[in-house]
Amino acid sequence: MVISGSSPLSARFRNFIHSLVLVCGIGAITALCAYTLWGREGVVWTFALILLLLLLTPRIAPDVIIRMYGAQRVGAFGGSLLHTVEELARRAELPSVPKVYVIPSPILNAFATGTQGDSIVAVTHGMLTKLTGPEIAGVLAHEMAHIRHNDLWVMTLADTLSRLTYFMSMIGVLLFALNLPLLIMGSAQIPWLGIVLLYFAPTISNLLQLGLSRAREYAADLEGARLAGDPEGLVSALAKIERYQGGVWESVFLPGRRVPVPSILRTHPPTEERVARLRGLSRPQREPIRTATTDDLLGHFQLPRPRPSYRVSGLWY
Repeated sequence: MVISGSSPLSARFRNFIHSLVLVCGIGAITALCAYTLWGREGVVWTFALILLLLLLTPRIAPDVIIRMYGAQRVGAFGGSLLHTVEELARRAELPSVPKVYVIPSPILNAFATGTQGDSIVAVTHGMLTKLTGPEIAGVLAHEMAHIRHNDLWVMTLADTLSRLTYFMSMIGVLLFALNLPLLIMGSAQIPWLGIVLLYFAPTISNLLQLGLSRAREYAADLEGARLAGDPEGLVSALAKIERYQGGVWESVFLPGRRVPVPSILRTHPPTEERVARLRGLSRPQREPIRTATTDDLLGHFQLPRPRPSYRVSGLWY
């Protein structure tokens, strides 16, 4: 597979370096805040606390998370879909095959959770009805790439660093407020550079975290196309999801209604940019994965019918 004339190894290496730089940037902001408040010992104790949290914090089992969505597990009746997931797991060299669930929702969405040894892939009912077999395979490959890259752990680390940064920022602002009367009377000196750092640190950390999320999405796109053996499935799925989620009628009757979100504030890259990158890939030297059929599967999962509700106005809906 070639992207812009580069080998797949170099493309994955660039994605890895990009993510590493962003994680280190978030960690550097946390370290600077700790140093400003407590000096070198504070930095050591802060990162010792982070390590302790990552090691001792109980991990929420994927099955617990999935039950929050009221999802149902795909059994033997989903043979074609399960076969696709099994083949993707084999290509991704995962130690175990992820369990597959269907979420009773009309929106088009999918996500993965868990670790390489214990993971879940969930797709919505709307995705199974709106996407074709190759498109579903492309989306599943993208989610399998997230599991392969341990993206959940990476984002958990970034989130832990960002939360500690916010906590230290609040301590700094509180100390500044307590010392403000002494500053007014000229009895105290305030390290203004440290105050400015502590004040803006959470914002900078959050922006880096958003950048990390976008970087992991690009990496999952590249790896997903390699696993599926055909980038066109994911390309078509992304375009269709954008069209449905964007609202066809809204774009016709209310053009320009939505305020575009600046790219720096997005958790996901713009769809058009992801599509452009995927189309820049040459066809992988791998047989395209067998596409999943969902005709028999959909009969086992039905969307719940909305119950009529009475309002104070006297209207039922």
